[in-house]
Amino acid sequence: MNQRIRIKLKSYDYNLVDKSAEKIVKTVKQTGAVVNGPIPLPTHRKIFTVNRSTFVNKKSREQFQLCSYKRLLDIYSSTSKTIDALMKLELPSGVEVEIKV
Repeated sequence: MNQRIRIKLKSYDYNLVDKSAEKIVKTVKQTGAVVNGPIPLPTHRKIFTVNRSTFVNKKSREQFQLCSYKRLLDIYSSTSKTIDALMKLELPSGVEVEIKV
């Protein structure tokens, strides 16, 4: 099975993404496949500006930020053993995993 498997990880916490990528790389290397990555993709930041009070202090505002972190992994020369190991892998909640074959 000489095909490329692309895994995309996404989370709001960078620690979870890095630990998940580490765990995936470790299990894939144990099966004998070649891993390229984790490649950090650009961080998406969403900034919200909210008024502190509704009526009196109109110029007083507060800002909040929501960041999403992404990592990309490419797996080459994978076998059926590699795919089985990936399916059995337990990743923490809060990490979105997208797998393309």
